[in-house]
Amino acid sequence: QVQLVESGGGLVQAGGSLRLSCAASGSIFAINAMGWHRQAPGKQRELVADITSSSSTNYADSVKGRFTISRDNAKNTVYLQMNSLKPEDTAVYYCTTIAKSHLSSWSRYWGQGTQVTVSS
Repeated sequence: QVQLVESGGGLVQAGGSLRLSCAASGSIFAINAMGWHRQAPGKQRELVADITSSSSTNYADSVKGRFTISRDNAKNTVYLQMNSLKPEDTAVYYCTTIAKSHLSSWSRYWGQGTQVTVSS
């Protein structure tokens, strides 16, 4: 199986920055896309950004120009640099990946989530 461990969440004032990290571990055979979703209270989970194994990126319109996703394939790690944070960015941020383990076929995996709170 594949495990995802996130770090880097916290409390920040509006206009500030945070950097989230997510490392994949376990019996990994291959990793395809990696990304971040978020879920605010009372709202559905939504895509924030994702990045393919060849580093093609995709962003939600609400974060374009403020957030940057990147990955280190050697470390099986994905990052989300969040700048110019707004109160509406407050949510639990979940790391996700599409990966193949030595024991199973391609599947989507999720991290446990990390809280990001932006105060006004």
